[in-house]
Amino acid sequence: MLILLGIRYDDTEARADQLATKIGQLRIFPDSTGKMNLGLREIAGEMLIVPQFTLLAETRKGNRPSYSEAAKPEMALRLYEYFVGSCRSRNFPVATGVFQAHMEVRLINDGPVTILLDT
Repeated sequence: MLILLGIRYDDTEARADQLATKIGQLRIFPDSTGKMNLGLREIAGEMLIVPQFTLLAETRKGNRPSYSEAAKPEMALRLYEYFVGSCRSRNFPVATGVFQAHMEVRLINDGPVTILLDT
């Protein structure tokens, strides 16, 4: 599961835990009949968690995105690491991106589902 994680200025550890729980319990993988009925644990899945502040881009006004909703880097790094730890504490294998680095991430979207979760 590829998780692009955006952190807002008002996010908290409690919200990070809430999100980790929700992701771990989502039944979004197909069962033997093709119905989305299995969670990450049932399929022995793994997570790749990539910090992605640009998810907080505000584009309602003008033509240049504003990132004023995004957490400052120090806070975002702390909560990103906390969220990764929260997912690992639920015994999910977790790989990570590199915070504040230029990364090239490739996704093969196997299916019609992309889900936006917000606490």
